[in-house]
Amino acid sequence: MRKNGGMHSGRPFSDRRWLLPFLASLSVSAVLFLATIFGPFSPHHTEDPESLDIATITGAEDSFEYTLHLKKKSMEDRHFHLEIEAPRIAYLITGTKGDSQRMRRALQAIYHPRNQYILHLDLEAPPRERIDLAMYVRSDPVFGLVENVHVIAKANLVTYRGPTMIACTLHAIAMLLRGNLKWDWFINLSASDYPLMTQDDILHVFSSLQRDLNFIEHTQITGWKLNQRAKPIIIDPGLYLSKKFDVVVTSEKRELPKSFKLFTGSAWVMLSRSFLEYCIWGWENLPRTLLMYYVNFISSPEDTSTPSSATPMNSLTRPSDTTSITSLGTLHQSNTPAHSP
Repeated sequence: MRKNGGMHSGRPFSDRRWLLPFLASLSVSAVLFLATIFGPFSPHHTEDPESLDIATITGAEDSFEYTLHLKKKSMEDRHFHLEIEAPRIAYLITGTKGDSQRMRRALQAIYHPRNQYILHLDLEAPPRERIDLAMYVRSDPVFGLVENVHVIAKANLVTYRGPTMIACTLHAIAMLLRGNLKWDWFINLSASDYPLMTQDDILHVFSSLQRDLNFIEHTQITGWKLNQRAKPIIIDPGLYLSKKFDVVVTSEKRELPKSFKLFTGSAWVMLSRSFLEYCIWGWENLPRTLLMYYVNFISSPEDTSTPSSATPMNSLTRPSDTTSITSLGTLHQSNTPAHSP
């Protein structure tokens, strides 16, 4: 009885018919497992290098085609953004006697290696203060390495009610153009200015804009300003003296110009390089005509003009077949060239 019972209980272990189906199932499972792991790396998928990146990142659970489509789109967007280079801004920081420390503060606040900076202490500041400012720039290791901070050694005398402020600004722009420096926009600041945004944020915002846009603030001169600014004839002693005096108002009056309208606004602007090249290297006489007109104009940095048929605008491009004029305070454009009054 024990023998028979022992033989009966050992029969399942002596019967090997179950082994073949088990091995077949195991082989099929192994093949499917290996195909799941190494399938995305087959030659069919490696034809596109972008698919290889997706396979290693996304896995195989979700919809592969849908994930592949979204990933390709994001990579194309990333390549598109990489093609857009951040702009470069040229800053002019101006100051007078006692402003050197504030100019340093403003420079540190707006400094960025991509930009260009010109510092101008006017002739009223003592030579010692100007030398200290130049030594500060020269001794800074970052400024020395990047070489994008420049101090105007031959200072100008600036009378803020006269045209000498425009002359100082044009001087700085001419230096930027002559030095063949890379920049897209020009901003003039005073020593008392301080930024509300970081330079990285500013460059990021302007990276998506056209590089020929100009940013100005203006309004048409009306009422008392026409009589107290446009009609008087002034003489700025800063044009020919080495000591600052207030502007001299003559007893003579002049008529308002009939070929263009007068506007007023802020003297602090952001102008494109293409427009300033037109102002400095102008291939026509319009910039020089307007400059001569504003030489005898009270607060000329805050005023500008446009042909009477023009419609004022806030952001304009460099003139090609149209005409733009400015006094570095505001900017306008029209299809009719302006003439001297």
